[in-house]
Amino acid sequence: MAPLDFSKILLVHPLGYKADDAGHDISRMANIMPPLGLASIAAYLEKNGIDAGIIDCYAKPQSDGLIEGYLRDARPAFIGMSCSTANFLDGLRIAKMAKDILPDIKVVFGGHHVSALKEKALEPFPVVDFAVVGEGEQTMVELMKAGGEDAARIGGLLYREKTGETRFNGYRPHALDLDTLPFPAYEKLDGYPDTYKLPIFNYPATPNSSCTSSRGCPYRCTYCDRSVFPTGYRYNSAEYLYEHFRYLHERFGIRHLNLYDDQFTFYRKRVETFTRMMVDRPLGMTFNCAVRAEHIDLAILREMKAAGCWMISLGIENGDEELLAQHRKNANLDLVAEKIRLIKKAGIRVKGLMMIGLPGETEQSVKKSMNYVFSLPIDDINVSKFTPFPGSALYEHIGELGTFDEDWEKMDCMHFQFIPKGMTKPGLERLFTLFYRKHFMRPKCLWQYVTMIWRSPDSWIRFLSNLTSFLKFAWTNKRHA
Repeated sequence: MAPLDFSKILLVHPLGYKADDAGHDISRMANIMPPLGLASIAAYLEKNGIDAGIIDCYAKPQSDGLIEGYLRDARPAFIGMSCSTANFLDGLRIAKMAKDILPDIKVVFGGHHVSALKEKALEPFPVVDFAVVGEGEQTMVELMKAGGEDAARIGGLLYREKTGETRFNGYRPHALDLDTLPFPAYEKLDGYPDTYKLPIFNYPATPNSSCTSSRGCPYRCTYCDRSVFPTGYRYNSAEYLYEHFRYLHERFGIRHLNLYDDQFTFYRKRVETFTRMMVDRPLGMTFNCAVRAEHIDLAILREMKAAGCWMISLGIENGDEELLAQHRKNANLDLVAEKIRLIKKAGIRVKGLMMIGLPGETEQSVKKSMNYVFSLPIDDINVSKFTPFPGSALYEHIGELGTFDEDWEKMDCMHFQFIPKGMTKPGLERLFTLFYRKHFMRPKCLWQYVTMIWRSPDSWIRFLSNLTSFLKFAWTNKRHA
């Protein structure tokens, strides 16, 4: 039998649940995002002479056969899994399958879950040989170049001693200069770009996709996990970002991009330079981004609109300012309302990102959130179910604040695994459903969606083709509709 090839790795994005359920998953119907982290690592590995394949089980749920075939044919010495908390256990399943096929293959895990839990994520699961904590490009190259040996010398790595004891080498001392990275290996994603879809009514044209232009966040909200990028906020230059847009447009025909950055407008000069480039050398593309209210004004919004900005998302989270102040600094709902009106004045759509079930939540605070959102010219909303993820400040003492069922497979912001004191799960589910129903039944909201017939015709095609499932979700509030 041929030996394992130490110049090859298979990178896998696990689905997180049974493949047969994927066709009924409302979140997949609405949004399939490319695994940008894996695609970035793959491109960096290829740049350093390593052959990296990618199998995205979220985009292609029935992928066990593809994984098995790749392992038998290519015989890579490594398999890497990028996991959130919700798909970590499915990653373990795939790792065991890989070891059954190639017993000597080295299993490497990365992503938010292992970065947050570190040794706790590795110790109970002997099938995992290594885990990457933090960003993975350099660590993966060094690990593979060393053939899985000399692990103690590689920064950002969790590994097992011969005694079985788990060690963590600490975060890498120097963060990557993001402008030195090659563009993610989108071409390694099967069916890209057509397989991947942004949320319905969140884009004007197809093909569309997502990309990132920064890493980290300058803020420290209690509900956010900062374990992958624990310090600082780094960003691509405006020139790099423009070339990234141009590359996606010319190589794949992308017409609209969602910038998956936490805070796109944090450094104003970069945004100003980028928007000027998009106006002076137009690419025929539009884009979405996320901002904080503190970092926008009418002047920059108008520049962004001229450059093709189609929609802006804001993390409002909660409409009860007293509750919100417990979880984020500078909670100022009057300021947020003012900036939302400025976004609309600039001619850009607005999406409000909300959360139900934070510690301290009450039925009254949820109703305050509804009243607040419905008083504003918001075009679209996303309401998530608060989940206390490992790595967030709240996670460490969440049991003191309510009841927490730490079932990793359900920790996906689609289930109420945490119930605040004074609340019940049925009560939260009822309020969650009520929030969406009230939003969709408002005349202004209904008219906005009607206008999508000519503003985003592909969204309507997708909506109508999955109408039964969407209605069932609205009525039953279950992910697998």
